[in-house]
Amino acid sequence: MASHILVIDQGTTSTRSIVFDGSARRVAIAQAEFHQHYPARGWVEHDPEDIWRDAVATARQAMADSGVAASAIAAIGITNQRETVVVWDRATGEPIHRAIVWQDRRGIALCQRLKADGVEEAVRARTGLLIDPYFSATKLAWLLDHVDGARARAERGELAFGTVDSFLLWRLTGGEVHATDVTNASRTMLFDIHRGAWDAELCRLLGVPMAMLPVVQDNAHLFGTTAPDLFGAAIPIAGMAGDQQAALFGQACFRRGMAKSTYGTGCFMLLNTGEDAVASRHRLLTTPAYRLAGRTTYALEGSIFVAGAAIKWLRDGLGVITHASQTDDMATQVSDSHGVYMVPAFVGMGASHWDPDARGAIYGLTLGATGAHLARAALEAVAYQTMDLAEAMQADAGKGPAILRIDGGMAANDWLCRFLANMIDTPVERPVDLETTARGAAFLAGLATGVWSGLDALERLWSREACFEPAMDAATRAPLVAGWRDAVARTLKAEPLQR
Repeated sequence: MASHILVIDQGTTSTRSIVFDGSARRVAIAQAEFHQHYPARGWVEHDPEDIWRDAVATARQAMADSGVAASAIAAIGITNQRETVVVWDRATGEPIHRAIVWQDRRGIALCQRLKADGVEEAVRARTGLLIDPYFSATKLAWLLDHVDGARARAERGELAFGTVDSFLLWRLTGGEVHATDVTNASRTMLFDIHRGAWDAELCRLLGVPMAMLPVVQDNAHLFGTTAPDLFGAAIPIAGMAGDQQAALFGQACFRRGMAKSTYGTGCFMLLNTGEDAVASRHRLLTTPAYRLAGRTTYALEGSIFVAGAAIKWLRDGLGVITHASQTDDMATQVSDSHGVYMVPAFVGMGASHWDPDARGAIYGLTLGATGAHLARAALEAVAYQTMDLAEAMQADAGKGPAILRIDGGMAANDWLCRFLANMIDTPVERPVDLETTARGAAFLAGLATGVWSGLDALERLWSREACFEPAMDAATRAPLVAGWRDAVARTLKAEPLQR
């Protein structure tokens, strides 16, 4: 029986394809970065054709490098940047506009109107989400209102909506399948996470014709098969999950109380709450973690919009570093941050503040501050934000995680891992394989096709590379935390920029 899994991991700045073997080991990986479009202040777009081209090209390259033929691949798994919106013509498959990316803030005015109408609590009760332009629905509403003829075409059933997973599935199956999974559906602000179905009232509020919406399936499910000419043979597509839920699954956080935090462009922390959809009192999100055989496991999620993106800004915007890996050495060059705090609200602030108008700020600068202090402040900000999320989760769930499993590119930074453990006062575990997002999609596809027998088998495949124990006493930690909270308070009180 075929035992290899091909995963398409479609991210915010690049698309990767990875071939895993039957032991969930990476056999080959191919990656392609693509262009980011910023047509206006606060707007972020991707060209869906770039995404499609790179998905096919990297998949073919990974298969070629692995020496694994299509006939030896049991299934394809897809994981993707969530909340990013694509609308395409059902007849031609052509997008009607560039994809509007999760970071995009153009939905602010609609969100403000919905809040003024007093519907936020109803939205939150059904979706587990707060009203924010981060989520898909306001982006979709903008497309329908600003692309000529789009609303009329959507109402006639001529247009299809999807997050990136759904668009890739459509293209991979030659236009045969218009579907998504429960985790991606839950990020649209149109999906009732308790009933597990699209909500007609929410669609009416947002002005979204339900005819546009994809069918919602379990995460481990035979969605369809690829068109045979793409890879030399038809391959089942059997696993799909939004990137953060895929990372939780790839970290084998299958038991209630287990948590992971992923450090990529942003930072996303999820706490498994089992079959209870815990309503947050601290402005966290309640979200499906995964659905298997019709049963949903839920999570509390804290979303931080900027983590690795701050390091990228130090490199590309300021020229303080030339490679992200330099931040580890720079942070150790100085004994402390010199009182410098970075609040990386470049695209607003996520949990638990949810302030779309907030903007990035650096506090405590003196003539003695250096590039090393800035680099250290950027890393420290990641840990401070995670600390805020961990405290909110503990307050909501009654108990925080005993251990935090971490992944993503920034997890390779030992200095950050140690500082993170100190700030959350909890052991931090780093797995052998940091590609946990792709690994989670592989696990799901393998479950659906019999490569792995169940969650117990997947749990045995997870292994730890390092554990970072907290080593900072409360007296040392307290002034650092106080300085961070003062910086955040100053940022939130700042006057909004004039537009």
